Amino acid sequence: MKVLHIKLWRDLTRLRAQVATIAMVVAIGVAGFVGMFSVHQSLQQSRDDFYRDNRLADVFASVKRAPLHLRERLAALDGVAEVKLDVVFDAQIDLPGVLPPVTGRFIGLDLARVHANRQGLNALTLKRGRWPERDGALEALVSDRFAAARGLNPGDTVHAILNGQRERIQIVGSAASPEYVFASQGGAPDDTSFGIWWIDGARMTQAFDMQGAFNQVSLRLDAGQAVAPVLAQVDRLLEPYGAFGATGRDKQLSARIVSDELDQLQVMGTVLPAIFLLVAMFILNVVLSRQVATQRGQIAALKALGYSDGAIARHYIQLALAIAGLGVAVGLLMSQLIGRAMLGLYDEVFRFNGLVYQTSGWLMVVSALLAAAAAAAGTWNAIRSVVRLKPAQAMMPPAPPAYQPTLVERLGLRRYVSTGAMMVIRNFERRPLRAAFTVTGIALAVALQISGAFWLDAIGHIVDVQFRQVQQGDVLLNFRRPVPVSVVQDLKRLPGVIDAEPYRTEPVRVHLRGRSEDTALTGYRSDAQLLRVVDQTRGAVAMPSHGVVLSALLARALGARVGDRMELEFRLWSEQRVEVVVVDIVHTLFGQLLYMDLDAMNDLARDGAGVADAALQVDPLAMDAFWGAVKAAPLISSVFDKAGSMAAFDKITSRNMGVFSGILTLFAVAMAVGIIYNAARIALSERAWELASLRVLGMTRAEVSVLLLAELGVLLLVALPIGALTGWGLASLMMRLMSSDSIDFPVVIEPSTYASAALIVLAAGVVSALLVRRQIDRLDLVSVLKVRE
Repeated sequence: MKVLHIKLWRDLTRLRAQVATIAMVVAIGVAGFVGMFSVHQSLQQSRDDFYRDNRLADVFASVKRAPLHLRERLAALDGVAEVKLDVVFDAQIDLPGVLPPVTGRFIGLDLARVHANRQGLNALTLKRGRWPERDGALEALVSDRFAAARGLNPGDTVHAILNGQRERIQIVGSAASPEYVFASQGGAPDDTSFGIWWIDGARMTQAFDMQGAFNQVSLRLDAGQAVAPVLAQVDRLLEPYGAFGATGRDKQLSARIVSDELDQLQVMGTVLPAIFLLVAMFILNVVLSRQVATQRGQIAALKALGYSDGAIARHYIQLALAIAGLGVAVGLLMSQLIGRAMLGLYDEVFRFNGLVYQTSGWLMVVSALLAAAAAAAGTWNAIRSVVRLKPAQAMMPPAPPAYQPTLVERLGLRRYVSTGAMMVIRNFERRPLRAAFTVTGIALAVALQISGAFWLDAIGHIVDVQFRQVQQGDVLLNFRRPVPVSVVQDLKRLPGVIDAEPYRTEPVRVHLRGRSEDTALTGYRSDAQLLRVVDQTRGAVAMPSHGVVLSALLARALGARVGDRMELEFRLWSEQRVEVVVVDIVHTLFGQLLYMDLDAMNDLARDGAGVADAALQVDPLAMDAFWGAVKAAPLISSVFDKAGSMAAFDKITSRNMGVFSGILTLFAVAMAVGIIYNAARIALSERAWELASLRVLGMTRAEVSVLLLAELGVLLLVALPIGALTGWGLASLMMRLMSSDSIDFPVVIEPSTYASAALIVLAAGVVSALLVRRQIDRLDLVSVLKVRE
């Protein structure tokens, strides 16, 4: 074994505690990078396989009612390779033993094609049971996640109100669909109150009076065909039939949410590991620079024996690479645990055929290269010192630094500062770069803890805004068809109803300065309280008597400003084109939406004063009787129960965010211990002679420990506010990178989050201080005080 190899092994053994802490920081960075990108890759591959195998369409469009003979004209459009027409309606479902009704989206199946294994686009994967049969009782498949959440099994029976008629439905199996990987009424995961149901297409058209008609179309395009020209052709063809506006796969609700989630995962897999590798580089720089300083004599001897600068420099690079290599090895093992745990959480939200965790070789190679690059960068100062050091110069002790009065002394404040405090101040002022590195590292640990914990604050803010400020009512109802506004009086007569307010939501297309967007227009009464528009800074916004209010996301997409005149095109009932004035822009959390006064909206639509939705406030003590009345109301097609949705939302998001936050907390603690412990060990090695001298002069172990650890405490206290500010900046950066055209994530960090982050890092500092205190107590005064001439 070569001499330098023996020295390398001895250095690693002697520095084993510092090696372990640095390797742990590298390991966390590697684990985060490989684990998150592996989850991203696994989800993306599972999604792509599911979309391909089940033939997810490229274009989707909904209409009020269109004749089936349009199939040939749709198929003849340029770039269209395949057409699928469906009948789709929402209906309320009465589950046995469940008090509130749930909403089901019913879709007709062509059973002849299904049994011939020729489903076409958006094909189902049968998970349990069998396919429905045409004869006999009305049979259905139900989405697998809804079935699991509600404990539904083949053979169970439920009742549904289909077009006003109460029907008995027998469940024969469960299935997964690429069109509903993410099944939701309004964007939030809720497997308990919303499910997809597939029944015989012939029975479906008969139940909803859709013979010879369809209300949803899916298209597959030729390979390489641009989507935009096809969307324009489909819109022109379907416009006379009350079209909602065709969309590409990128804007289809389920596909868009899956894509947004993958993009967010990619951001986290890039930003967070970069922090750890940066901190590892800082620590390596300080540790190896100190190693070179303490091994001047050894370096001089090696040079005198003929070892070149390059050979000695490679030795220190190998030391850094050995530490990084240990971190990479541990990080790759940790990535498997983290990745599989995160993938298990995603499996409960997304409905692919299957999720298989996989790690690509290129990810491991890239992680190793990044760690090696960080290690090499951290050794740069040490290598420069080695190259510059001459043998004769290295044989002598280092020249004492040229000391000068500190700023405190120059200002004449020395008499107000104790001797111990003065020693700490002098050490800071004479080694400012090292103190800055340590403060930066500790601040990054605080920032990381904040960036992990603030998600719970953001989720809590979203819940508060959406479920308590926007929707102050308890229940939202949707009717099968528009009804007079006077239906409010009938709703108020239902058991337990305290108040009821109508509102109206219509699909529209807006045009402004050559830009167009398909969106929804919602009309509220001017005195609406149960469902209202809430601006993130201004609070509740009353609807003006004229003009339209835009969400900030829609205003940004259109380039709209207050005072602009824009064209509004109703797509469903009236199909009117009107010009409106933008009177306000509100910063809401979700959606590119428009709002206006209900009466003004009805005047513009010119189709009567009808509404299809209502918000209700219900006495909690009368909910049983209320739900019974709702189930018996044939005109109500779907129901949104706020309490049930909040419970489902909290169950999924709180658990997932809690796991994620917990992982980042452990990472932040490991980083803080690594930084603080190494800083304290380096300070101890540099000041061992000084501390031993003070012991000989009569100071106790505790007094000597205070001198060293007080410096550590000051660094911690300085780093905490910087870390809090950095944490806010990191959270803002992540939210900016993760926001999309449909979601404006808020940056909300509660004081308790800042406090907990500070306490966790302080606790890590205390642990590190106790470990170093043991080293101080074990100082061998005789050996430390020996002076090498």
